[in-house]
Amino acid sequence: MAPNDAATAAPSEPESVGGRMSSEDMVATRPLLSSPSPSPSPSAASAAPVQESIEELDRKYAPYARRDAYGPMGLGPVGALEAFRLAFAAVVLVPLRVVAGMLVLVVYYLVCRVCTLRVEEEREGGEGHGYARLEGWRREGVVRCGRALARAMLFVFGFYWIPEYDCRFADAEDGHADQSKEMERPGAIVSNHVSYVDILYHMSASFPSFVAKRSVARLPLVGLISKCLGCIFVQRESKTSDFKGVSGAVTERIQRAHQQKNAPMMLLFPEGTTTNGDYLLPFKTGAFIAKAPVQSVILRYPYKRFNPAWESMSGARHVFLLLCQFVNYLEVIHLPVYYPSEQEKNDPKLYANNVWKLMAVEGNLILSVLGLAEKRVYHAALNGNSRPRVLHQKDD
Repeated sequence: MAPNDAATAAPSEPESVGGRMSSEDMVATRPLLSSPSPSPSPSAASAAPVQESIEELDRKYAPYARRDAYGPMGLGPVGALEAFRLAFAAVVLVPLRVVAGMLVLVVYYLVCRVCTLRVEEEREGGEGHGYARLEGWRREGVVRCGRALARAMLFVFGFYWIPEYDCRFADAEDGHADQSKEMERPGAIVSNHVSYVDILYHMSASFPSFVAKRSVARLPLVGLISKCLGCIFVQRESKTSDFKGVSGAVTERIQRAHQQKNAPMMLLFPEGTTTNGDYLLPFKTGAFIAKAPVQSVILRYPYKRFNPAWESMSGARHVFLLLCQFVNYLEVIHLPVYYPSEQEKNDPKLYANNVWKLMAVEGNLILSVLGLAEKRVYHAALNGNSRPRVLHQKDD
């Protein structure tokens, strides 16, 4: 969906970032392998090529590179002061936050259990199950408690205040202002994807439904909560024609949310994976096939030591480092509802591409032509592997 024009790539990226690397390039970006050229000393041979290769990797795969105090994969060396902070937080702060987080999770699980008593799960397109059509006090309880407890969980994670910038009513003379409220209601929320924290924020703000792995529905506590969110569950590893059912279910949900005031909107991350927060990857068309208006939301995570972006490290280590930060920062920009033209309605790729460029401009994000395939190559190179290997898969 990204334009082929090289101008859309980041200025710091070489011209070859958008394509697949040759075998020679692959060898040059494997930092844990020894250099074939002779060197005067063993120490120089083991140190210099690794440093140069990591820097080269970060340039080629700039949207996924970590540049915080903890380095690539969160395994970089830290100073004595930072080590003391981590040790103190691990003993004092992390246990308190883990207990508080579990309490919030259990409380919301109990709320969902009460609100779903004697309610049958619905199935959509043969894809999983959930409670997308809870009504009355059940829906009210799930939504109100869900939003409040999601904000409480963000507080537990150290996001004590979240500045929000609303651009939806900045221009009173906007041509869309004359449309009725019913017509203004978007069918989907499209957001850039930086971390799992993204979902907590969107739950606290608008409580949308989203697409999740089918295995999530079977998890303790989280499984029932995801069903109450009205998630569409998919088997991402499957290569069968089930995807058509998923696409149809998503499109139907978006159209329903656009037409019905009380229907939950869909939350979609069109990039299909996470970035380090400074870039915006090409958008997939799943959120735009329904031809309905979309609400664009831009999330930014300013940081001092630890970048909350979930990039190139294991989930357990990421959660630990996130909890070790006494304060974490999140800024949110709400853009006006985007109404597609007739040409965009007939061309989902054009629709997605135009929203992609708009969000990049408004969020001061750098457009990149890279995707999930290049991210796997980057992760594999960081691990010294000759073949791409995914540390954690976050497909859209």
